[in-house]
Amino acid sequence: MQLLIKFFAVFILFACSGSQTELSDATTPVSTIDGKYPLNKIKLPKGFAISVYAEVNNARSMAIGTQGTVFVGNRSGDKVYAVVDKNNDFKADEVKVIASGLNMPCGVAFKNGNLYVAEVNRILRFDNIEQNLSNPPKPVVINDKLPTDRHHGWKFIAFGPDDKLYVPVGAPCNVCEKDNKIYASIARMNIDGSGLEVFAHGVRNSVGFDFHPETQELWFTDNGRDMLGDDLPSDELNRAYKAGLHFGFPYCHQGDSPDPEFGNKNVCEQFEKPSQKLGAHVAAIGMRFYTGSQFPDSYKNGIFIALHGSWNRSSKAGYKVAFAKVDKDKVVDYTTFAEGWLEGQDNWGRPADIQPLADGSILISDDQANVIYRISYTNK
Repeated sequence: MQLLIKFFAVFILFACSGSQTELSDATTPVSTIDGKYPLNKIKLPKGFAISVYAEVNNARSMAIGTQGTVFVGNRSGDKVYAVVDKNNDFKADEVKVIASGLNMPCGVAFKNGNLYVAEVNRILRFDNIEQNLSNPPKPVVINDKLPTDRHHGWKFIAFGPDDKLYVPVGAPCNVCEKDNKIYASIARMNIDGSGLEVFAHGVRNSVGFDFHPETQELWFTDNGRDMLGDDLPSDELNRAYKAGLHFGFPYCHQGDSPDPEFGNKNVCEQFEKPSQKLGAHVAAIGMRFYTGSQFPDSYKNGIFIALHGSWNRSSKAGYKVAFAKVDKDKVVDYTTFAEGWLEGQDNWGRPADIQPLADGSILISDDQANVIYRISYTNK
């Protein structure tokens, strides 16, 4: 009998240990993975340094909670993560899965203590999330009326200065013309999910936007169409200074190139011109204005842009972070800020989103290397 009791005790201990391992998805402390990534290959301007902040599977869009929690969405996966830096040493101590089984939950936004998550066709709200990271609440569906197309269906979301939630709806194709005006747009809705309306038209696929810290105008990246060769059309950085503007798709690309199939229906002059051409097929996605004080003054109110990298160009392009210097409503300089994820025709990482931290440093998610980096200014 005593032998039988010992056997069951060992069995239960083993089973419980296995369960803990299974539930510890993406909770590896950063201190154990510092040497895993070739950060020495990343070239930065003088005085800047890069380090590993957290390891998160397929890390895409990011949002910051009021307590400093970094929420991270997925495109290829089905999960949403919460990254916690308990001791404020800029290295994650814990990565928690707060939702799973979702449909491409790429977009995340934080407002009034609640986390908003964008799936392909609906927006979810997780109430009082930072108080319940270990026991997340059941999500509330605030809107499930968005198209179900998975082609360009993953979304970036953010709240605007008008307290509305801005939600892009990509074109469900490479290039096409749809009767439903919600396609190829940036839409917005009230905080409760009501009042869905199109804010900007002719936007093929935007997966990153932000609002100018002074003018409050919407700036966004837009991915150009494919299959027109290596050098056409360019991805765009655009400025929507009011509601109702049209940015050309599918009739005109990069502000001056009529589409071979649809270009005869309109002239390019009637559409908004891009504020900056970003390069063909670079896959410009996540972008944020820099409002911190850690970096030199020349970065103030400029835009960091994640160039995710080309997938169908004969010579790869992108795979870096760019910086657009902005003077009120104009881009006055456009340069590379961080590069090294692409070596020849081989890439080991793909920058996906930018997220400033309270101390003035920035986070960069990488959905290929499954990591979030932190770039800080050391002046060394």
